[in-house]
Amino acid sequence: MRGMKTIQPVTSNQVLERVGHCLYRSVKSKRYYAILKRSGKQIKRSLKTVDCALARRRLSDLQGKASRLSREENAKITFNGLREQWLQAVIGSMKPSSFLRQSQILKSLGKFFGAMVVRRITKADVEKWAAARSQQSSARTFNYERQTFIRVLDYAARDGLIMDNPARIIKRRKQPKQKVIIPTKDQCKILVEAIRDLKATAHEAAILCEFLAYSGCRLREATEMLWGDVAFDLKQFTVTGGERGTKNLEARTVPLFPALEEFLLKLRDSLPQKPSVSDRIFTIQSAKKAMESACRNAGLPHFTHHHMRHFFCSNAIEAGIDFKAIAAWLGHKDGGLLVAKTYGHLRDEHSAAMAKKMTFAVDAP
Repeated sequence: MRGMKTIQPVTSNQVLERVGHCLYRSVKSKRYYAILKRSGKQIKRSLKTVDCALARRRLSDLQGKASRLSREENAKITFNGLREQWLQAVIGSMKPSSFLRQSQILKSLGKFFGAMVVRRITKADVEKWAAARSQQSSARTFNYERQTFIRVLDYAARDGLIMDNPARIIKRRKQPKQKVIIPTKDQCKILVEAIRDLKATAHEAAILCEFLAYSGCRLREATEMLWGDVAFDLKQFTVTGGERGTKNLEARTVPLFPALEEFLLKLRDSLPQKPSVSDRIFTIQSAKKAMESACRNAGLPHFTHHHMRHFFCSNAIEAGIDFKAIAAWLGHKDGGLLVAKTYGHLRDEHSAAMAKKMTFAVDAP
C-alpha cells in the first residue's frame, strides 16, 4: 500500500487508490473510478477505462453532469410528477392523436414507476420493467413504450433531475416483418360493389373507399379534403390534412391522376348542386364498419382503409413509377426508402413478369 495517497474501500476485495481530484484507480484491475459529492451526497461511478487520459475526460464530463443536477426542490419528484411536466412541455408540438398515444403509454409506465422518485430509478429497475413488459406486450407496443420512456428521462436529464438516463440500456425488440396484403383490382372492385349493396346509407362509404384507392391518401387526409383543394384546371390536388395537418405536418401537392380526375368529376356532377370551395368532399369520417361488413359478405380478406393505400402503391409500381415519386405522392419524407422496403418485392415480381414477354430473337424469321 506504500505510495498511495488515499485508499478508498469499495467492496471486501476491491480498494481504490486516489490518483487525482475525485479520480481513483482500482489497485487490482487498474480501472478508473470517479468519486465526488453533490448536495452533500456521494456519487461513485466507474469510468470504464484503464487509460488515464480518457478517464480524466470522462471524469470532466461526469462533473459537468453533476453540476447541472437540480437542488433539493426537484430532488424528490416522482415519475408521475415528471410525466405531467413532460406532457405539458410537449403538448404544443404534438398532434392530438400523438399526444393521446403518449399519454396512454405514460399511464402504462406509471403502473410500474409512478410513485418512484425519478432520481432513484436504477438500471436494475429499468431492466425489471423491460423483462416484465416483454412477456406482456407485443414487440411493437414494447418499442413504443421504450421510446417514450427514453424521451421522458432524457427530458429529466436535460433539466438536471438526473445525471444519466437509465432507460437507454433497454434494447429494441425485433419486430416480425408483417406480410403486406394488397387487394387486387378485382378484389377492390368487388369490395366497392359489396359496400354499395349493404344499404343506401353506405353509398358514401363506397365513394370514400374508391377515393382512397385512386389517391393514395391516408384516411384523415381524405376526410378533411375540400372541393377547393382540387384544381381541375391545373390537374392537381392539395393534401392539407385540415386543421390538424398531415402526418408530417406538411401540405403536399399531388398530380390529379386520370382515374382520380374521372372519379371526382363524376362525383361532382352527381351532386344536387355545385359544391363550393369550402365544402368537404366527404361528410363521413370512416368507412370502417361498411368495409368490414362488405368483406365478410363478399368473402374477402379483412381489408381496411390502409389497404386502399397499398392498392394505390402497387398500381403505381406496376405503371413503372419510381419509388421517389410515389413517396412524394404519399407524403413520405425519406425519398422512397420506406416505399422500397415495403413494396420492393412488387417491382421485382412485375419486372419478372414483364421479362417473360421478351421472346424475340435476332435470328427469328
